[in-house]
Amino acid sequence: MTSSSRSRSLAWVTASTAAWNAAVLCGAGARKPEILRTYWSAAARTSSLVTVSVKGGRKVLMLRHMASSLPRPCGRISTVLDQLITYPATSRPDLLAGPVLDALTGGNGSAAGSLADDRIRVTEIDPALADTAEFCARYGVAAEESANCVVVTARRGDSETLAACVVLATTRADLNNLVRRHLGARKVSFLPIDRAVAATGMEYGGITPFGLPADWPLLVDAAVVGTDRVVVGSGVRHSKLVVPGQVLASLGKAEVMEGLGVPNQAG
Repeated sequence: MTSSSRSRSLAWVTASTAAWNAAVLCGAGARKPEILRTYWSAAARTSSLVTVSVKGGRKVLMLRHMASSLPRPCGRISTVLDQLITYPATSRPDLLAGPVLDALTGGNGSAAGSLADDRIRVTEIDPALADTAEFCARYGVAAEESANCVVVTARRGDSETLAACVVLATTRADLNNLVRRHLGARKVSFLPIDRAVAATGMEYGGITPFGLPADWPLLVDAAVVGTDRVVVGSGVRHSKLVVPGQVLASLGKAEVMEGLGVPNQAG
């Protein structure tokens, strides 16, 4: 058997046992996102090249140069999010910024409505890994299941409007076209960090659509709302919220917009 044939055979074996191995890990309650993610990738596709890589001190099979001949598994695949240790958000006020807690509980005059339920979960993370790219890389969460909330300033003459945009981590907000036209501005740009922190009452790197000032426009990409579960900030750097995408459409002055997120430019 040639080296290529052995590699392909190994890929097929890994694929055929992926669901079972993932189920075992889930049942054991093990938090091993890199391993789980590798198995699900193997189940989805086959490879002609298998290499070994080291992540977090573990040797993990990394399947590369994927072919599309093997069908993807049926049903929702979100094992990595399932492996995060989460709590009902309102049960862990120590993991939430003040405005976020108020938004979820109705404190400080906020209207909690249907937000105070167990669908909105919080997970504790390393604050040094709060930025989305670092968080996804360390915890094995797909960028397609993570969203960024950016604060922008829209100006026309002497008038300024502050707003927030929520897009998947695989995209960037279309500020110069869609957002500018929607807000009726001549220029839209990111709000400087010090102003964003002061205006939201949240930590930079943890800004979230929950708990923003009630009069701010909140533009949410339709792709985010269509996500079964999505990871967003919690207002602080040492945690993240895991929420159904549809919940974001019910926040404050939220407006769901098609095409708000445009693909990130390569490089």
